[in-house]
Amino acid sequence: MLNFFLHLWIPCLLLCMATLLLLGNARVLTEIQAGPLYRVAGSRLFISCNVSGFANVDSRKEFEFRVTKPAQQMVLNIISTEDPTFGYAVYRNRGNDITLTHVTPNSVLFEIKSLQKDDEGEYDCAVINPEYSYDGVYSVITTVKVIDDSLSVSSATSTSLRYNQGETLTLTCQASSNTIQHTHLSIAWHLRKEGDDDDAQLIISLDRDFTVRPGLEFQGRYQAGLIRLDKVGEATYRLTMDRLEPSDAGRIYCHAQEWIEDPDLSWYSLTQKTTEETTLAVKGRELVPDNVSVVVRLSVQQTSLQEGQELLLTCSIDTQKLEEKFFSVAWLRAGVEMARIGPTGVLSVRPEYNQREKQGELRASRIGERDYRFILQPVSTEDQGAYMCRVWPQQRGEQGDLVQGKPQDSSSLLVSVSTSASGLLVEMQNTVHVNEGDTLKLTCKVRGFKGQLSVSWQRDVAQKPTFAALIGLSQEGVTETSAVEVSNLVRATRPADDFFVLELDEITPDASGMYRCVVFEWNSRSKTNSQSATTKLTVAPLDSFVSVNLISRKSLATVGDDVELMCRVKGPHLAITLSWSLQRGMSTLDNILTMYYDGAVSWSGEQQRYRLRVDNRPSERIYYLLINGASHREAGSYQCRVSVFQKNVHKKLPPSNLLMIMVQNPESDLILTPSPDLTTNINNDFTIKCSVQSSRSGSSRYAITWILKQQTQNVTVLTSDRDSIVTSTLDHSRRISMQRTKDLHFKLTIRDSQISDQGFYVCEVEEWLQDPRGEWYNLPSVSATTQLTLIEPATDLLLANKGQRVLAKEGDNVQLNCEMISGASSDSCFYKVTWFYAKLGSSAVALLELDHTGLLRYPESKVLHGLQGRLRLSRPSRSVFGLEIQRIHERDSGTYQCRVEQYQVAREGQWERKASADGRPIVLSVKFTDTNLSVRKEELALNVSTSQNFTVSCHISQQSSLDSEFQVTWYWQEKRESERQAVFTSYRNSTLKDFWWERPERLRFAHSLPNQFSLTVLKPTLSDRGLYCCEVEEWLPSLSHGWRRAAVESSGYLNISVYSQGESDPRSACHSGLWIGLPVAVALCSLLVILALVLKLRQAKTSERKPGQSLWMEQHQLKTKLSTDD
Repeated sequence: MLNFFLHLWIPCLLLCMATLLLLGNARVLTEIQAGPLYRVAGSRLFISCNVSGFANVDSRKEFEFRVTKPAQQMVLNIISTEDPTFGYAVYRNRGNDITLTHVTPNSVLFEIKSLQKDDEGEYDCAVINPEYSYDGVYSVITTVKVIDDSLSVSSATSTSLRYNQGETLTLTCQASSNTIQHTHLSIAWHLRKEGDDDDAQLIISLDRDFTVRPGLEFQGRYQAGLIRLDKVGEATYRLTMDRLEPSDAGRIYCHAQEWIEDPDLSWYSLTQKTTEETTLAVKGRELVPDNVSVVVRLSVQQTSLQEGQELLLTCSIDTQKLEEKFFSVAWLRAGVEMARIGPTGVLSVRPEYNQREKQGELRASRIGERDYRFILQPVSTEDQGAYMCRVWPQQRGEQGDLVQGKPQDSSSLLVSVSTSASGLLVEMQNTVHVNEGDTLKLTCKVRGFKGQLSVSWQRDVAQKPTFAALIGLSQEGVTETSAVEVSNLVRATRPADDFFVLELDEITPDASGMYRCVVFEWNSRSKTNSQSATTKLTVAPLDSFVSVNLISRKSLATVGDDVELMCRVKGPHLAITLSWSLQRGMSTLDNILTMYYDGAVSWSGEQQRYRLRVDNRPSERIYYLLINGASHREAGSYQCRVSVFQKNVHKKLPPSNLLMIMVQNPESDLILTPSPDLTTNINNDFTIKCSVQSSRSGSSRYAITWILKQQTQNVTVLTSDRDSIVTSTLDHSRRISMQRTKDLHFKLTIRDSQISDQGFYVCEVEEWLQDPRGEWYNLPSVSATTQLTLIEPATDLLLANKGQRVLAKEGDNVQLNCEMISGASSDSCFYKVTWFYAKLGSSAVALLELDHTGLLRYPESKVLHGLQGRLRLSRPSRSVFGLEIQRIHERDSGTYQCRVEQYQVAREGQWERKASADGRPIVLSVKFTDTNLSVRKEELALNVSTSQNFTVSCHISQQSSLDSEFQVTWYWQEKRESERQAVFTSYRNSTLKDFWWERPERLRFAHSLPNQFSLTVLKPTLSDRGLYCCEVEEWLPSLSHGWRRAAVESSGYLNISVYSQGESDPRSACHSGLWIGLPVAVALCSLLVILALVLKLRQAKTSERKPGQSLWMEQHQLKTKLSTDD
């Protein structure tokens, strides 16, 4: 029966694996555009959402969009591709403002055409599952933040400008933003030509990555340096176009865009604005070509003048066919051009001379075919210097445009101007210091004047030693503005006869520099005298006298407390825009609110959570932000940011310090009363009670966890969350129940108690409270413990208490027995046997279980899966339970223990556990194998010549197993104490490796028998002499680790002596000496024998007369061999 179930289990496993693989390939994944997405109120919102992984890719999937608003914490339906009535009325009433369109069958595009501040929240894109099963992600969320449009774009340039061809155009554009997020601005200047209202040409742009790009029609002029876009100051962008052409006429405007980088690293345009168009007219010129050289002369009526007199310069031109030519004529002082008459007779003057030209003090004209006149009246001491006349002949180029020829200069004339006798005196303060944003008042005190006075206020030109007129007052009191800077923020007044005042509102640091007051004294209609005075103006920037600091009296708050933050802005009272922001964890700064300089407040967070208050003081202004009932969502780093709105530009000051506000849970007041320790009989029902005596709030909710603590482990019995949903983690949960009463008593009841129910029962209670937002949070848990002792009925069940130690070899079958000494005699008792196994240093786990009903169960364990398949249970006798481990592995080593439980059938027909006993541990040690490797060890010496071969044999006399495989390595060493070196290796997979790389052809390997190996060295050299041996590694197959090295043995040494072929062998010399000495010794012995015989014969002859025996053998007969009978 067991084999049948095993054969059935394998196909089922394969079927389940195949099903999982198919499902794994069809996993559903829904993706949405990553957030947070910052968008401007009033702009469009696009959110893309797509799904993949459905079995039918081509079928149209239906999508739904929902939103969770931060202030409401509830989910609102917006729109669905399937159901037109899906959205709530507040969204359906917006009509086509909100759409959800399919891009592909598996993707949609959600759009809000005009975003509202109330649209901020977490947007949920969900796909409707058309299949019967769920496997994957069907709903994803992204966050949308709605911020104010704070982009400001303006231009102070006149709406209509007229220029001549070849002149220089300069336009400025101010662009700034008050957004606290990190954004970039892009600026572009466009030209819209007359009659082409739909399409504007790009002149030049500064992209969001600070790259300057010219338009297609203006690339050549940009590369020639004639068109530039410069950033001057914090928010001013200046367009410069040199050598204007008639094709430049049209309407020019500045276009600004604010960009933000989304989390997917793509850039999104938050908002865009344009300035009012400026109409530009460029007057062209027509000239006759002239290739004749020009001679220029300059004459002056008088070189020594007094202040108030007239300076008259005449420039004369000599050339051929003068009457057919056209020229440009300019007058220069100290190398700086003052005025120029173009080829068409149009006069243009340097900006700092515009005021004098308007007042008629500077005049220039053509008075004849060759003469040009320049008049300056009245003159002052500042007008003295070297004067020069410069003439340019004009020619028409190939494209029909006018090209300026090579200039010709006259010689210079020195003009001096002396002061006339006058008591006119002008005084100004030497230095003036003001703060940015203040109104500047420069006063000019006049003394000793007689006639009428006029004034001209001037300031220095950057990087040039000249002054340019700002504004002036005529003798009649009429304000005279300058083309250099026309602004309603500049005023000139004369509060008294001897006082002139220059006022500049909302002054900025770029106004720092030298200012000059020039006062003219008039006699009738002509100027008689002039005096001037200068002062140095220094404008301190905002961040030098305005500081922002954020403090709080309470940085650690408890849930429900009010927290007050104070943003202190020290400095003068200015038009301030203040923003409060909050950073939670590592996220980006989120704007809470913005209070604008005009008093308007824009909320980005939950308005009901905060209150505002402003305290105006003489030297500072304190902005209070009160958090009503702090929760964990209000915890984080707060920051206030200040910007000053001046001249249509948001000037941001350095932000305040980050102030960390931490919100902690209140301390728990929970007190528990447990049941007293309980002792009862096994199989009885018991109840343990845990009561709440006091808590923090009457509206608290409680999560309860019952834990059973035993010596070996802790088990979670039951859990009940704050919504009273009970979950059990035990298999026999039908015996366990829990009851909760109104008076906060929690009762745990267990029926039919078992011995495994014994232990310490811990009641762990977690109190949950609601914060001011209505969100639940938990307090630290409190626990109480009750000990349960179960009394087992008397039983005679007893197991052998003698421990065992079993030593086995890998691959053998091992039998472990669990023997009952008593308690096995009754036929009414049935037994449940559980075998436990524990590796060294690990806790015991159940190996297998034979139920008292005969049901065999293997507890699920990936670690024991290989061992459980080789187990066999047996019961050779009534009192013995056997466990056989087949083909035991080395990793099966450990401690085995049995547990026997005795059961009887109760009256109700239910099984009743009567007794339980644990056997003594059986320690099983499995070794790999017995090693019997032996290699013949012989110490030999051999002398060979360089023409002889020698062989190093390796003979394995004994091996551990017939399955053994060998790896043989031969080594060489010069002496016994020297390090040995590998010569050759024969691996067990028949792979050969030669370590003599330089002489591989001199080695011969042989494997004549399974246990015999040899290595022959062919034609040795003198360097081959030394000691040779072999080392044998024995490898055996292991059930746990595959092939393993079982033993290593080395042979004896073979001492090899090598001599050259011409030398004599020491052994041959020894042998030759032996052969020579042997005949000599034989000859000597023969001589001695002969001498002895001669002496004997002589003795015999002298004794012939005496009777005696003869030495001859005939006289001594030999005895015959005795027969067997003798």
